[in-house]
Amino acid sequence: MSRPLPLALVQAPTRTLDEYAADVQRLAADRPQVRLVVHPELHLCERMEDAEPLDGPRDRTLAELAGDLGLWLAPGSVYERGDDGETYNTAVVYSPEGRRVASYRKIFPWRPYEKTTPGDRFVVFPMEGFGRIGLSICYDAWFPETTRHLAWLGAELVLNFVQTPTVDRAQELVLARANAIVNQVFVASVNAAAPHGLGRSLLVDPEGHVRAEATGAETTVLTDVVDLATVDTVREYGTAGLNRMWDQWSPDERPLDLPLYSGKLDPARWQPRRP
Repeated sequence: MSRPLPLALVQAPTRTLDEYAADVQRLAADRPQVRLVVHPELHLCERMEDAEPLDGPRDRTLAELAGDLGLWLAPGSVYERGDDGETYNTAVVYSPEGRRVASYRKIFPWRPYEKTTPGDRFVVFPMEGFGRIGLSICYDAWFPETTRHLAWLGAELVLNFVQTPTVDRAQELVLARANAIVNQVFVASVNAAAPHGLGRSLLVDPEGHVRAEATGAETTVLTDVVDLATVDTVREYGTAGLNRMWDQWSPDERPLDLPLYSGKLDPARWQPRRP
């Protein structure tokens, strides 16, 4: 059964909380069919000194905004001051009921440049009526373990929040398509606009086709309607009608040792989780 999700990927520079609220209100008025609004990494935070506890005033404002507009809001990531006193780069998501439904701490900060503390778990959450969404932040996309784990946890769409002002954005475009292809998931790579990023945001389908793309660094909004049921179709019939990677193993086959991880690949645990 079809599960269409109308979404908006907003390529924009860093905003204050008031500016963000005004932007989202205008978008909701201009595009009333959109159900999910996604912004870039650190969209509301320029400095680590702006860090707040996860349940601080910023959180309450964002939750109230989502509830007032009746939208799913993914306002990028923020600097979080943890209970342990550490600072994290944390993505947050709010539901149309005005609740924070997911938070994810960036596992792979861009070292040596980024000074935040790494997170320690992958995050996938259900969007009721649509499907399952996985969260990653910028440099996470360079580590194939990230998107693979999100897909294994049941993600059908991976939101990758980005703030890349450097020339390696060219490689990130390749990685967005590669991560979509090898995991047969939708990938949205949402970069900041100038002057905080080089833009070139894009949305990729489970076979690696680019559905929407910003060609420059200007502020823009990419809109599309993605059918998350396409993930099941591609996995059943194969990418290009050929490749069915999640059916590579029979559950009774011998496990394969993975010395890099001091572990193993167990065929009995290979397939992704189902909703």
